[in-house]
Amino acid sequence: MLIVGATLAGVALLVGIFVGAIILFALYSFGTSDAAATAKEFLRNNERLKQEIGQVKDFGTLVSQNISVNRGYGTATLSLKVIGEKATVNATVDLVYASGKPWRVTSAAYENEDGKMIDLLNPYETLVSNICRGGPPKKPQRLIWVKFGVVS
Repeated sequence: MLIVGATLAGVALLVGIFVGAIILFALYSFGTSDAAATAKEFLRNNERLKQEIGQVKDFGTLVSQNISVNRGYGTATLSLKVIGEKATVNATVDLVYASGKPWRVTSAAYENEDGKMIDLLNPYETLVSNICRGGPPKKPQRLIWVKFGVVS
């Protein structure tokens, strides 16, 4: 009876270690995926985030992500801890993937110390910032509007 109990305990321990190793490997793989690399690069270079937390030093070891790829197109949502020189925040980054193209950030935000989500990817702010830095493009862009089959 004692031998059977010890054997069952040993098997349960081995199964627990095996399952734990699989979970740790999966979490590590998520953190090193192409989507995670793109998100980390975006966060590392984001000026608004740097103003709040200082230069990004590192990211938390566990990355939570939800990736869905179907027929060459995909979406991903990653939640990760960003460790800066002045503070540490939790960030969420949404990305899209099209077959043969790299992952692209579509939205990003972090939670500040007041619990408020701060948007890191505001397309209107980016446009205004680019215009203020360098003015309008030297060569005007030609816009073509197509409406009901008529080019104007």
